Amino acid sequence: MDVVKSSVCNCVVNFLLEENYLLTAFELLHELLDDGRDAQAIRLKEFFADTSQFPPDQISRFNALRVADPQSLLEEREAKEEKLAISEYELRLAEEDNLKLKTELQKIKESSSDDLRGSNIDVSVEDGPTLEQAKRNTSLSDLGPLKDSERKDLNCAIKEYLLLAGYRLTAMTFYEEVTDQELDVWQNTPACVPDALRHYYYHYLSSTAEAVEEKISLIRDNESLLKTNEKLNSEKESLLKSKDVADGQIMALTKSLEALQKDLTDREILVRDLKQSLELQRKELNDCKAEITSLKMHIQGSQSFRRCVSADFDHLQSHSGNYLAEIKSLQIEIASLKAKNSIGKNPVESINDEKEYIQMEEKVVEIHEDRTGSSHPIDLASGVFDVKDGERERTETPEENTAQPQKISHETLEVSLNGNCTVENNENIYKLDSESSPEVGRIIIKLDNQRSEPAFEKMGLETIQILSDALPKIVPYVLINHREELLPLIMCAIERHPDSRTRDSLTHTLFNLIKRPDEQQRRIIMDACLSLAKNVGEMRTESELLPQCWEQINHIYEERRLLVAQSCGELAEFVRPEIRDSLILSIMQQLVEDPATVVREAAAHNLALLLPLFLNVDKYFKVEELMFQLVCDPSGVVVETSLKQLVPAVINWGNKLDHILQVLLSHIVGCAERCPPVSGVEGSVESHLRVLGERERWNVDVLLRMLTELIPFMQQKTIETCPFPSVMGPLATSEPGSAFFSTSLLELYAGGCVEWPAFDWLHIDCLPVLIQLACLLPQKEDNLRNQMTKFLLAVSKCYGDHYLTDIMLHVFLVAVGDTYDLRSFPSSVQTRIKGLRPKTMVAERLATMCVLPLLLAGILGAPTKHEQLAEYLRKFLVQRIMKEDWPLNSNAEIFDAVRFLCTFEEHNGIIFNILWEMVVSANVNMKISAANLLKVLVPYIDAKLASTHVLPALVTLGSDQNLNVKYASIYAFGAVAQHFRSDMIIDKIRVQMDSFLEDGSHEATIAVVRALVVAVPHTTDRLRDYILDQFK
Repeated sequence: MDVVKSSVCNCVVNFLLEENYLLTAFELLHELLDDGRDAQAIRLKEFFADTSQFPPDQISRFNALRVADPQSLLEEREAKEEKLAISEYELRLAEEDNLKLKTELQKIKESSSDDLRGSNIDVSVEDGPTLEQAKRNTSLSDLGPLKDSERKDLNCAIKEYLLLAGYRLTAMTFYEEVTDQELDVWQNTPACVPDALRHYYYHYLSSTAEAVEEKISLIRDNESLLKTNEKLNSEKESLLKSKDVADGQIMALTKSLEALQKDLTDREILVRDLKQSLELQRKELNDCKAEITSLKMHIQGSQSFRRCVSADFDHLQSHSGNYLAEIKSLQIEIASLKAKNSIGKNPVESINDEKEYIQMEEKVVEIHEDRTGSSHPIDLASGVFDVKDGERERTETPEENTAQPQKISHETLEVSLNGNCTVENNENIYKLDSESSPEVGRIIIKLDNQRSEPAFEKMGLETIQILSDALPKIVPYVLINHREELLPLIMCAIERHPDSRTRDSLTHTLFNLIKRPDEQQRRIIMDACLSLAKNVGEMRTESELLPQCWEQINHIYEERRLLVAQSCGELAEFVRPEIRDSLILSIMQQLVEDPATVVREAAAHNLALLLPLFLNVDKYFKVEELMFQLVCDPSGVVVETSLKQLVPAVINWGNKLDHILQVLLSHIVGCAERCPPVSGVEGSVESHLRVLGERERWNVDVLLRMLTELIPFMQQKTIETCPFPSVMGPLATSEPGSAFFSTSLLELYAGGCVEWPAFDWLHIDCLPVLIQLACLLPQKEDNLRNQMTKFLLAVSKCYGDHYLTDIMLHVFLVAVGDTYDLRSFPSSVQTRIKGLRPKTMVAERLATMCVLPLLLAGILGAPTKHEQLAEYLRKFLVQRIMKEDWPLNSNAEIFDAVRFLCTFEEHNGIIFNILWEMVVSANVNMKISAANLLKVLVPYIDAKLASTHVLPALVTLGSDQNLNVKYASIYAFGAVAQHFRSDMIIDKIRVQMDSFLEDGSHEATIAVVRALVVAVPHTTDRLRDYILDQFK
């Protein structure tokens, strides 16, 4: 009969759960457990233990978690082991009862086969559990929805069963839960029979399994077929609609594809034609460049020759009049002399003299005409011309003793320019005038030089051609360390050669002169390129030098890429403005991605040089992106160059400081927020903190450094945009810097009469973002908190003590949940500042853990706030702990804030003065807190501070009569032994540990063992031997 009871009870359980009578089921679970019927309560246990039905976080919200300690865990373990032994014993009994029940069930089924109208059910011992399991798995819903009359019959039968079984509380709960039916009156129906539920059970067993399964399968198949039919119809309609839409899309896509193919074919043809035309134009362009270069050189030579010839011709014309007058006077004088001397001569001599006179006159006239009419024979092709003068005689009277004739015997005057120009006088020359004759000689030589310039140019071009042909053959055979000596020849050939292809080849040689040039060699090559760019002009610099830079940008050697970076920054001055912000900026952008650190550093430096040459800010956002990319570079030298050179250059060029600051704050917070949380438990403190990777930590660090570098720019803009003219005038001239932000200025600002966005940004946008970032960082991120502290100290230094006291201090007091005063803020700003105050317990813990260290080190840690820092620390460490209701376990966040403050050596004196007050206090909690705080601070102090402050304090605490204080000091001594290896410190620790062990207290011995075992791997051999000797 127990089997029947269990089966009926299982039916009741299934019914209650399927009909969602949860209160009744829960009450039945408790009554079954109280009745010892655990087997029937298994399904109810599983149901109510299901986390999807009953989430544990909702349940745990109403339960307080107890703190697990080793003793309670040990007791719980022993209780579990006892319960496990009892359960194993009960399991053996249950298995024996199960065998008995199976045999009894077999007997009952055999004896009841006649009473059940000869049913054909043949249930064997082996098949019984399988059939029972199949029926148990068949739910009432498989027979279709229950009718109201069926539901009422079942409810009345359940109620009757609960009452007969003695589950009265469950019956009452079931009665209250079924509100839509009257269970007190059961109408007289065929289902209303005594002990109805058991009757139903027997009737169920008496029916054939085949019939029940067939009926259930038919009902199930019918329902599934109906659902399938409906689903297929709906799918058919949707498929038809989709087909129509797809057909339309296919037609449209086919037409579009045809049009695109046609367009593509046309474009390919066009591209091919354009390429051909481009090649032809490029070839023509090169030819034209070569022709233009040669023509320019020829034109320049011709122009210089013409200018010289015209100048000399004018000079000769100015002297021709003088020569004519002199010749006429000489002719008159000769005639008079001949007239005087004709009397004393014979006729023959007279005739000879007359002939000589006539010949001389003709020669003089011929020389004059040659000089005035430029009738000297000149060969322009060879640059050779000859001038031959005849013999000039001058006769003087005996009376004219002062004017003696000067005779030059057979003198040859030869002036050679490139071996082509020669002037010869092969006859005796008489100087007619001591002043005019040298001047005439100089004019003739100068005229010869000018007329020889075309020949010089021709020979120079031939020399350049020879040099250009020889250099590529010479360079490989010159030692690498001496190749820079060839630079003047290469530059001369590049500058003067008329053929563009040869110049390109020589320029390529210039950039590839040294395989891996060092810094000095790169400087020499760069100076050569700059000199060449100055001489050849913008067009040739763009067409000849810059393409070589582009070719070297992906070179295998970083020294060559470094040369490209340097050349781009320095050659930008010698190209057109539109080339600077297009081609050169593209080269710089590619160099920023270079894998070599030195190349990226050079790219940052030369980009800073390039920006002042941009005539507009069209490419500002591209440059700003490159700036942030270089600032976040993984190399420290690149970051340093970017912060010191590139960032100021971008600000001065673009004049968009507001945008840079906005993007900077977004990057800082975004880097931290993208990291995963420390814990996945929602609502916990750890779920708000982030686990930073190495890359994210580096980015946040350098961005905070960049923010610190921008403080002077922020201060300058704030002063320039000050809206108070009455204060702006005298302060801007007489008190620049931090003194500008005086009390009077802050009072005017607090009035809120005018807007001051540049001033508002710092405490409305920047400081709240910094507080938000601090609340994302775990306690171990001391480096990032150091950077934030440096930023706060730099702000207080630039903006002055008034701004620190009246603005910054109160922003952080609001953020940590302390008392504050917002009188220095405009009323429109106060609401936003008050929004920083923590509103939940988790937010308060976060504020103490993350914001309090910044308040202590970055605000109160300023040089002018040491007294306030001491008062604030005393308030946290002394006054709060003195309160009786203050829990000791809440000190961990405060101790961590003091630990961070201890990393700044200038504050150690203040901290240890307050610690000594705690050590000598009469309050036990104060002393225990002092020992715990000393244990926290030990890793962050030096040996001198440990021996002069920490050890005396610990010795004082170790001699205290209170055992808790003594045990706390033991663990602090262990921390000292772990971090210091000084013999003096180790000796003091040994003496103190001996005193602890001499007390004979078991708890003190355990505390000493635990404290020193931690220090064993890190301490000296002496202390290690001492520990082993004590505990052998």
